[in-house]
Amino acid sequence: MTPRIAIDAMGGDVGVPVMLAGAAMARHRHDGLQFLLVGDEKQIVAALDKHPNLRAASEILHTDQVVTGDDKPSQALRKSKNSSMGLAIQAVKSGECGAAVSSGNTGALMAMAKLALRTMPGIDRPALAALLPTLGNNDVVMLDLGANTDCDANNLVQFAVMGAAYARTALGLESPRVRLLNIGTEELKGTDEIRDAAAILKAGRNLPFTFDGFTEGDKISRGDVDVIVCDGFSGNIALKTIEGTARFVTDLLRNAFTSSVRSKIGFLISKPATELLRHHLDPNNHNGAVFLGLNGVVLKSHGSANEKGVSNAIHVAANLVKKDITRQVTDNLLLFAARDKGQTE
Repeated sequence: MTPRIAIDAMGGDVGVPVMLAGAAMARHRHDGLQFLLVGDEKQIVAALDKHPNLRAASEILHTDQVVTGDDKPSQALRKSKNSSMGLAIQAVKSGECGAAVSSGNTGALMAMAKLALRTMPGIDRPALAALLPTLGNNDVVMLDLGANTDCDANNLVQFAVMGAAYARTALGLESPRVRLLNIGTEELKGTDEIRDAAAILKAGRNLPFTFDGFTEGDKISRGDVDVIVCDGFSGNIALKTIEGTARFVTDLLRNAFTSSVRSKIGFLISKPATELLRHHLDPNNHNGAVFLGLNGVVLKSHGSANEKGVSNAIHVAANLVKKDITRQVTDNLLLFAARDKGQTE
């Protein structure tokens, strides 16, 4: 079954032009993909003139209310019934669409999605998860990236279960390797919450993932782990540091290759390698973070993402719907609950 995706057309730094260009690009990638475009009808119709392939596959739901980047979650919730972001999420709740994609305010999106879709049984808090590039054969799933600043051991364990399900769905891994982000790999390192979560995960048996202990921040991109679990405070700092480092390396290379005639000649010689590096560091190639643990699929696209980034976020959403990520997480939770029951009997 081809998924139908609700697009918050008004979100992001640019809004309608980029969101619709990304949707059009995604439809070229997924033939038959259908869309519900939520936002100002006049702007959407004007943008659709440039994308005839998208126009034929889309329905417009008009609203002139928009959640801004400055809106606090409490303010956004008051707009949930009529804003483009809120209506996109409501379309998932009603079953009209399989997923919602927005480039808008992250805190508002989280608050609205949690209120409308509720958390799954066995999950206390949803987590924001994304795929990050590595030197290995696969990307790495990292969560939480900012939805929960404070987490206890049970939250971290639930994130591990959800992250493993995401890795199997998005990366096709039968038994993902899961580690907790810590300040060291020794068993005595870290907070009580991290050590307690590690103890719970180590006791797990017959689970569809392997717990490999701790990993440090400098190992995130090495490719020797499939799922990295942390609280949202640490995860968001790690993510922003990775993004900043990528921009630093890109700018450093640009400055170096334009500093002299000899450098420019060197750039021409090494251009294939630098283009590969640029592609690998481009955040648009890994855009799209999902709120795991909700009764529905909601994707957060980066506010500054271009059409390629929006397209990738929609691609992730479509695959998660096709592969039924909600059922995957539910199955993992049932297995973990069975393990707990077996230990207490």
